[in-house]
Amino acid sequence: MLIINNFEEYKSHLGKELGVSKWHRINQEQINQFADATLDHQWIHVDREKAETEGPFKATIAHGYLTISLIPYLWKQIAEVRNIKMEINYGIERFKFGQPVLVDSEVQLKAKLVSIVNLRGVTKVVIEATLVIKDHPKPAYNGDVVFLYHFIA
Repeated sequence: MLIINNFEEYKSHLGKELGVSKWHRINQEQINQFADATLDHQWIHVDREKAETEGPFKATIAHGYLTISLIPYLWKQIAEVRNIKMEINYGIERFKFGQPVLVDSEVQLKAKLVSIVNLRGVTKVVIEATLVIKDHPKPAYNGDVVFLYHFIA
């Protein structure tokens, strides 16, 4: 795991891959819980029987936003940013879904530092996030996530 203690340490990683998370299996229970939380019960996600017989993937698939919502959890496995008062998920930019994540697939986050700037004491970083699906050549998605860090002076 990468340990980052301050702005200068963070900046030293500019343009570099920061690391990869552990593999995470997305099972039907997690998909169903996400459907309940977001009120998105489209059959392609929650109806295993219909998905297997009528669906284009012959299995249920994870919601795209479910896979995006895993970023904070998977990011914490890649880097620990210390000496901060606050960390804010500030935004997502230019995200594209490459392929669906079938139920019981394992996914892994790869992170690269694209930019970092000090905005009068607030550090804004842009991380290129790629969600890899185990045993698949094409990622589930690729895009940029933006974090704001308030380092302790």
